[in-house]
Amino acid sequence: MDFMKLKSGTDVRGTAVGDQALLTPDVARRLGAAFARFTAEKTGKPVEEVTISIGRDSRISGPALLAATAEGISMAGASVMDFGLCTTPAMYMSILTPEFAPDGAVMVTASHHPYDKNGLKFFLKEGGLEGGDITRLLEDARDNDTCGLLLKGAITPREFLPVYASQLAERIRKGLDTDVAKPLLGLHVVVDAGNGAGGFYARLLEDLGAWIEGSQFLEPDGMFPNHIPNPENTEAMASVCSAVKAVGADLGVIFDTDCDRAAIVDADGREINRNRLIALISAILLDEKPGQTIVTDSVTSSGLKKFIGDWGGEHYRYKRGYRNVINEAIRLNEEGISCPLAIETSGHAALKENHFLDDGMYLVTVLIIRAMRLKQDGMTLGSLIADLQEPVESKEIRLNITAPDFREAGKEAISQVLDYASGAEGWHIAPDNREGVRIAFDLDGGMDNGWFLLRLSVHDPVLPLNAESDVPGGVAQMLQALYQVLKTCPGIDLAPLENAIEA
Repeated sequence: MDFMKLKSGTDVRGTAVGDQALLTPDVARRLGAAFARFTAEKTGKPVEEVTISIGRDSRISGPALLAATAEGISMAGASVMDFGLCTTPAMYMSILTPEFAPDGAVMVTASHHPYDKNGLKFFLKEGGLEGGDITRLLEDARDNDTCGLLLKGAITPREFLPVYASQLAERIRKGLDTDVAKPLLGLHVVVDAGNGAGGFYARLLEDLGAWIEGSQFLEPDGMFPNHIPNPENTEAMASVCSAVKAVGADLGVIFDTDCDRAAIVDADGREINRNRLIALISAILLDEKPGQTIVTDSVTSSGLKKFIGDWGGEHYRYKRGYRNVINEAIRLNEEGISCPLAIETSGHAALKENHFLDDGMYLVTVLIIRAMRLKQDGMTLGSLIADLQEPVESKEIRLNITAPDFREAGKEAISQVLDYASGAEGWHIAPDNREGVRIAFDLDGGMDNGWFLLRLSVHDPVLPLNAESDVPGGVAQMLQALYQVLKTCPGIDLAPLENAIEA
């Protein structure tokens, strides 16, 4: 098989169930061995002295793939701590927790993807692996079979989730400046774990005094029978919104399967995700220390930029991809620019105070701390983002690239738009344009009251297009103008753009 088909950015991911499965136990075994060798090289240790922790989310292929990966690590000579059901952020935190402190960690997960998918995420003390590292692991796994090898390193079952939960509990007490046993008494929180790995969070909150009536789908079920565990999914968000309103909770929280992403719902059942979520955590951080820089991905709204500025911060848009925004935030801090947060509109969020770890559960914990403080003053989290200007219209379109060399065709299309925009009246190339082409528009006599972003997908032959307008009908105007520029570009399927204009 072509091992490179399993590469998905900085992860390994593929179909793991059925006759068409690519991520099989044999492949996982090889990847485990490859990661053991990789970890030995990076730490400078003999592989026999290396220890690696491993965990999984709730999906049905998880137990078999975890067992196979652990076997591969052992066959290479390293030792294994088997955590069983776990979350992705907890796997990294195990490296930093002294009583565990493995040299590396592996999480068996495919995030929010359907039950038949699975994958592997890898960590060293420095953080998650980069794309080039994943290529090396896949090449090593392809070239080195584990057939005939025997288990060498010990595989030891251990529990880490309770330790990780205690770390979150300590953060809540610290944030509320108390050492009482139940600091969340009086707060009503609905938790929706989507049958993923995050159900324990409801019990954690309950132990701290919170009321969790209405919490749902806490038990792990790898078929995800109730809704897709994804904070961006419309049905999932509608489900938790309904649950919050039904019981009159103060807020609701929802996680993806492995808990590195999250969103919340306010007391009115209003979704706080995407731009709203970024605005909320930005307001909290800037309230504590104004003047800081917030790094986001490229598709955030113009209203968010104004909101962050009004709270005394600097909004820094960067390329999509959670590793991209995290790495850029780290780089800015190294240059002396205070940056406490790297966050994508998808819900991936990493705080400097938490080792720039992509951790949705930690983000929610920080929000719950502020929710508790606000409730004591008769206020809600939603009050912090009351001034966030939201677009009147928004649309996302994906334009398929049909040309054989899709990257070149995509770059040519973006270049054509840039060339046109440089001299077109009412078109303004965004000064923070760091990915594709972002154009601001003057619509209906206004100024900078609409925008679109056209970019090339990282992996797929697609040009994703996002557009927002502050005036009715503005999106259609911008899409029509863009169509006139793109209609002569070869190798781009413009049918979705035409359909959006006619809708």
